[in-house]
Amino acid sequence: MKPLLSFILTIFLFSCEKTSSNDSKFGGTAGQGGSLARFTIAGNYLYTVDKQNLKVFDIANPAQPVFKRSIPVGFEIETIFPFKDKLFVGSTSVVYIFNIDDPANPQKLSEAISPTVMRRCDPVVAKDSVAYATLRTNGACGGIISVLAFYDIKDVKHPVQRNTLPVSEPYGLGYSGNTLYVCDKFRGLMVFDIAQAYDPVFIRNVGAASAGFIDVIPYNNILVCWVSSGIILYDISSPQNPTLIKQIN
Repeated sequence: MKPLLSFILTIFLFSCEKTSSNDSKFGGTAGQGGSLARFTIAGNYLYTVDKQNLKVFDIANPAQPVFKRSIPVGFEIETIFPFKDKLFVGSTSVVYIFNIDDPANPQKLSEAISPTVMRRCDPVVAKDSVAYATLRTNGACGGIISVLAFYDIKDVKHPVQRNTLPVSEPYGLGYSGNTLYVCDKFRGLMVFDIAQAYDPVFIRNVGAASAGFIDVIPYNNILVCWVSSGIILYDISSPQNPTLIKQIN
């Protein structure tokens, strides 16, 4: 493994100095995952998803993880994203929101459904009182309309879709401050100003669509982009003006 790539993976998988920008109230030592992740860590617990279930492991002793329980969620579960005391679980038909006040026993609070799209693939991230999801409907995901959706989660038990923007073929997404980054097959990396949470402003496309942007992880002033050929790093000291640092193939 190339030294720089090894260093990056070490930072994101085993960081002991930084808590993730997902802002889990449990803190943690696991760094930050992307919006397409199928597992995440909050405090002393590891959460994983398969096609239908959320699984909980106690990792207080990392050398001896203890399986606690498997919780049925739904069908075609794809992604999991932690935010404060919540888990956002994305499927091809709905975003499920779980409370982890009792981290060993997550409780489902609600479901966020887009009335615009009946079937899609939907990576999801959350910020403050807003959840963002890319709803990709072509290919294996079915449907004909792909959108970037914005959900009001002030009342987390009753999330409401406030707005959508048409996009081509979106994949992962992430944010840094008031800037949202969205991977799109045909437009590369899309950059949005989300200072007005439900009225985003498109700023620019970054990188070539041919790079095949799949997912992003904003970490401090670095944007780590997973692309079809490897990893691209951008400096996001100025969040709306990503500057290429290096591509790792």
